[in-house]
Amino acid sequence: MKEYEVVHEIFNSCSNNQMRDVFFEEAELDDPEQFIRSRHKDKELKLEREDLDDGTVVFRVETSGILQKYTFTEI
Repeated sequence: MKEYEVVHEIFNSCSNNQMRDVFFEEAELDDPEQFIRSRHKDKELKLEREDLDDGTVVFRVETSGILQKYTFTEI
């Protein structure tokens, strides 16, 4: 298992509100994608994964018309 700092951003689709919700947590994980799928069990997901040169893994997620981003940085 690896230990990650996880940043979860939920983008607001309202045209008059450009703010987003941002949540931070630390988690020990074998598979970051499984972590995301466990958070959205009952929903159909569109996932796009990007592996950065520094080892950071970024997932862009669309579920129920809401755009979200998860960033996993190894601690």
